[in-house]
Parts: sequence; structure tokens; C-alpha cells
Amino acid sequence: MSLDTKAVAHIATLARIRVPEQDLAGLAQELNGIMTWVEQLNEVDTTGVEPMSGVEQRGLPQRADVVTDGGQAGKILANAPEPAHGFFTVPKVVE
Repeated sequence: MSLDTKAVAHIATLARIRVPEQDLAGLAQELNGIMTWVEQLNEVDTTGVEPMSGVEQRGLPQRADVVTDGGQAGKILANAPEPAHGFFTVPKVVE
């Protein structure tokens, strides 16, 4: 795939990048070099290679999925300016 200056100008517009007219030819040459390199990657034989997200395959540590109430209501309500009956109280904002 080869990109000309018109295609590069269109890509720059889509990316919302202002590229001066005199820089389009050089940018087209650089992008064509990148596209050639990407096309070379398609030639690599990857049969039998599993996809991976990192070089080290390990699972994430997991904990039991158990619902708890925290058991610290007293400590939490100690921070409230005016607790009432085991709940936070807030000023009325809607009449």
C-alpha cells in the first residue's frame, strides 16, 4: 500500500493535525516506510503461537467474593458531624 500526499493530507485532517503543504511529501515517505514494515510483519509464520498479553503468563490474585457489611459502623459514624439512629444525617436540599 502506498500513500500519496493527498491521502496523507486526508489522514492528517481526520487526526485533526495541521500539516503544512511542504511537509506532506516527507510525511508520506515516512508513513510509507512504516506501512512497508507492517507488511513485513504479515510475512512472519505464527502458526502454533498462542496470543499473549505479556511475556509472563500468570493469573491475577483473587479473593473470595463474599458480601460483608464491614462491621465498622461505629467507627464510620464517628466521622459524621451529626449521626442519628445509626445513620448519617444531611441537610435538606429540596423543598
